[in-house]
Amino acid sequence: MQPETATLTTSSARADKRKFLIAALNGTALYVLAYYLVRGVHQVAKLEVSQFYNLRGRWDPSHITYTLADKEWWRTAVIAVHGAGPAVSLLMGLVAFQWYWRRERARRGQFKLLLLWVALHACNTVFGALLADTFTHSGFWYVPDWLLRMGNVVNVLLALLAGLAQLGLGYFGAIAFLQAHDSRTVMRFANRQLMVVTTLGVPWVAGGAFVALTKLPYFSIFEALHLLMMGLLVMPLALGCLNEVFSDTVNQPQATRVAWGLVAMAVLMAVAWRLALSPPVMFG
Repeated sequence: MQPETATLTTSSARADKRKFLIAALNGTALYVLAYYLVRGVHQVAKLEVSQFYNLRGRWDPSHITYTLADKEWWRTAVIAVHGAGPAVSLLMGLVAFQWYWRRERARRGQFKLLLLWVALHACNTVFGALLADTFTHSGFWYVPDWLLRMGNVVNVLLALLAGLAQLGLGYFGAIAFLQAHDSRTVMRFANRQLMVVTTLGVPWVAGGAFVALTKLPYFSIFEALHLLMMGLLVMPLALGCLNEVFSDTVNQPQATRVAWGLVAMAVLMAVAWRLALSPPVMFG
């Protein structure tokens, strides 16, 4: 190999590596931003219903808790309070996915990936949350428990079905996720394993860790389980991407560069959330 050729190859490899690092940073920022958008809609819906029924509680950076005794609850309030957040989040996710699929997936830029992460987080607030909350007998678990009143066995079966649904949605979402990326280097099938690590694995792990750290010491086991349940989407989504040979992208993709505006928005969102809810907000 000629020295000039070796130099070009090394330079090209470094440029490709830099693109994947940029994709990981941008993806993590989008993951965090989408998480807070969905989480905000979820918590506000829950708070509005709580105030409608004159319920007492506190809203801290990680969780809404209630100070009512068990005898003060009634069936309608339980179902409405714990079902409002997932219902509104699911609607938000459906709108985001439709917007992505019909209007944005053929366009270049980061906005389409943000929409897709919003849809994935919204999915997790329903299916992932039902599975996670069944372990702790809290949150969304109250809805089927009080609505059906058919015992713990049925609740566990519903939770397992929700987990299977989450796995299936993750796997079949591979094509949509692949179409959400512009970079030809990132999309190249030969780089698919690296793409999966940097655009799925890193945002899930680093994004979840960032959320957890910015909420300490309020970070709760309930939110931790919800973040872990995202793995039921991310892991089959990664497997689906590895199995797909699809590698096309938009005709004129944007240059691969750090979306500092999105990074700043994600950080500011986390900081604003922490400051607004620390100390916790009391209601009722």
